[in-house]
Formats: sequence, structure tokens, C-alpha cells
Amino acid sequence: VKEAKEHLPPSDPEFLLTDGVFETITIGTLPPLHFLNETVFERTASEREDREKILSHREEKNSDLISGVYKGGLKVWECTYDILEIMEKEGETFSGKTVLDLGCGAGLLGILALKRGARQILFQDYNSTVIEQLTVPNVILNCEEDDEKGKEDLKSGSPPPKKRATDLSKHPLMRKCLFYSGDWRTFLPLVLKKEPQPKFDIIFTSETIYNTCYYPALHETLHKLLGPSGLVYLATKSHYFGVGGGLHLFETFVEQRGVFSLDHLWDGAEGLQRHVVVLRFKK
Repeated sequence: VKEAKEHLPPSDPEFLLTDGVFETITIGTLPPLHFLNETVFERTASEREDREKILSHREEKNSDLISGVYKGGLKVWECTYDILEIMEKEGETFSGKTVLDLGCGAGLLGILALKRGARQILFQDYNSTVIEQLTVPNVILNCEEDDEKGKEDLKSGSPPPKKRATDLSKHPLMRKCLFYSGDWRTFLPLVLKKEPQPKFDIIFTSETIYNTCYYPALHETLHKLLGPSGLVYLATKSHYFGVGGGLHLFETFVEQRGVFSLDHLWDGAEGLQRHVVVLRFKK
């Protein structure tokens, strides 16, 4: 079990953006979301701080999932884009809401909530390296100052120079963000120590039900952290070959527990079928 911990934004984030090349995704009326390019990130892996050694393990095993070591947080998975499409379709503004991006990886869902007026966003991923080397830099990239220089940097795909990066780490939007890493079984008791105990209006979780062994910890985390009228947006594939999980098995698990209702928001019909569902407390 990987111990959970809270991560504070770096006082000098410039080194996180060194040699970084980022992409921008724009969906409909959603604000543009910036994130570090995965391929360039991998090529500069040897220069990055990685106490967990997940970058070398990932290269050695050539796998996006390594049990007990790495859970795929360096990759932006397809289902993340499905939730973004749903948010654009529903016109969710997030204004004044608290949001949890559970299993956040690159953090695009939490970053959307941040840019659309959420009051507080908590980013959680299994790996501390993912939080420190990917999630936090991506949040910083999206806190660009509203000036011509900042806009030109973003248009050119260049990271901000050192002074601006330092300024961005103290940006008002950054003060709305909390960052945690660790297993859900240790993350939950750690975050519940906060006073007052957090309750979230919206919880995002994408591609996290690929292994049935994780269902009890995931369900307990959702149960304890979702606000009374809150919504969980969960995106998933129908089945995860080789690991055994999938939507049908999770639906059965949720039904047996009797805590949440589960409704389908979107069901993709092409290829390996993908879905977006919403969970809420039963009345």
C-alpha cells in the first residue's frame, strides 16, 4: 500500500517546465487546456526527479500499468476526453463548487474546473512523480497571466521563462488547488483529517475501474468524500482485457452496495466501447 501525502506547489517551478513542450486541447466552448506533451516528457525522463523510479520501470516493462508501482498517470487516456465532451454538452460552469479529480494523471478535468470558476480543486494520483512532474506543471501552465507575453508563450508552445513560472506558482488559481498522491486506502484517512472535513460537489474519475480489486477502496472514497447532493462523473471502457475490470462488473458492485444510483450519460458505439456514467446518493 503506497502511503499518501500532500504535495505543496514548488517555490521555484521553473525546472519543472524546462525542455517542456506542451499541447493544447480545445473542445467546443470549453476554455483551452494546456498539458505537457507525453512523448517529449518521456524523452526527457532521465533528467527528471523520480524517487519512485516509475519512469525507468515504465520504459523497462514497456507498460502503462505496473502492479504496486505505476498506474498509468503519465498518459492522457481516451475516456478523459469523453468527460470533457460531456462537460461541454451540459454547460457545467463549476462556479463556486468543490471538485475532486481522483486518479487525475495530467489533471485536465480538474484544470477545466479551475478555469471555469471552481472554489477548490483537489488533484489525487497514485504516484507522487505524476503529481510533482506532470499534474503541478500542467496546472501552472494553465494559470498563465492575462497579458500579451503570456499569451504569446502559450501560442508558441514554449514554457514560461523563469520569472513568469515563479510568478505563476503564486497565481490566485494555484491557491485553490490541493495535491495528493498515494493509494486510495491511505489517501482517504489522510484527507479526512482536514478540518473541516472536505465534501465535494463534483468528483471526476476516469479509467479507474480496470481492476476489480480496487473497487472497495474506490467506492469507500466516493462514499466518504461526495457531498450530499454531489455527482460522480466516471468514464470507463466496457472491459479492460488482461486486468479483468469493466463497467458491468462495477455496476454490479455498486448495486450490491446500495449506496449510489448509477445512470448512463453517454455510451460510445465504436471500437472498444467507452462510457460515461454518473453516480449520486440514493434518496
